[in-house]
Amino acid sequence: MFPLQRGRRLRVNESIRSLVRETTLSPSDFMFPMFIAEGENVKVEIPSMVGIYRRSIDLTVEEVKELFALGIRAVNIYVKVDESLKDNTGKEAWNPNGLMQRAIKAIKSACPEMIVMPDVALDPYSIFGHDGIIENGDVANDSTNDALVKMAVSHAQAGADFVAPSDMMDGRVLRLRQGLDVAGFSNVGIMSYSAKYASAFYGPFRDALDSAPREADVEVPKDKKTYQMDYANRIEAIKEALMDVEEGADMVMVKPGIAYLDIVREVKNAVNVPVTVFHVSGEYAMIKAASERGWLDHDKIMMEQLMCIKRAGASLISTYFAKEAAIILNR
Repeated sequence: MFPLQRGRRLRVNESIRSLVRETTLSPSDFMFPMFIAEGENVKVEIPSMVGIYRRSIDLTVEEVKELFALGIRAVNIYVKVDESLKDNTGKEAWNPNGLMQRAIKAIKSACPEMIVMPDVALDPYSIFGHDGIIENGDVANDSTNDALVKMAVSHAQAGADFVAPSDMMDGRVLRLRQGLDVAGFSNVGIMSYSAKYASAFYGPFRDALDSAPREADVEVPKDKKTYQMDYANRIEAIKEALMDVEEGADMVMVKPGIAYLDIVREVKNAVNVPVTVFHVSGEYAMIKAASERGWLDHDKIMMEQLMCIKRAGASLISTYFAKEAAIILNR
């Protein structure tokens, strides 16, 4: 009770504040999402994501080495697939010589200790831009799961440490766990996008991979709301995370990040596995745009948001700010 208790005593200077700080950040808290393109010496900036690039495998490998030197220990990788390779089956997704498979091999060869978590979903490979196979005007759950198992096993064969299913099909974690085990990859983990909301914050990401739903001559869903979660829901996120853990997920993810910190804490309280949070492309783009106009202090707001995500319960933060934040922390 005041005046015996004065909260400001613990805020007098930075030394005291750091002594009693409840949450801390380090580069090993971050995972860096990377976009990979065909070719050599290719580096193309994504217009809606200032400072983020699609890189060819050779330049991706060089970037991975830099990330590892900064203390970042995980990358989440996505590929920009040529239009000629897209169809409604997603078969290019498990091509042993596909771009993703070659990228995994190259990264693990150059930097064996970097944890590689390739994305598992069919939208980069789909002529319709959906995360699964279209049947009868909708995304077919079970046949999509069959395809995702082939995809995940091919990633494991290429050297992936974890697979990261972002598709939101029912039962896919169980099917992936069974498929990986049967193929001899019981030590390959699953980081499941358990609470992935149907969010407008993903726009810049879909620009990066050209993976937004498209109009077609056949009936297809106009958006991803039949499989991604309704952002009005909270209890559903807990249910999805618990189901994924029961099915064999080693980590669960909440996506997006800052706008969903209540969900992060709820999921953290409910599960007994690490919780990953995806600080998504739209959240990144907003900070970049506002700071370019002088409305926000870029580095301060970046670090504040990352700290808040960690404080909410994140064990790992997938963020496009990973490299910038690691440089600041290493200073």
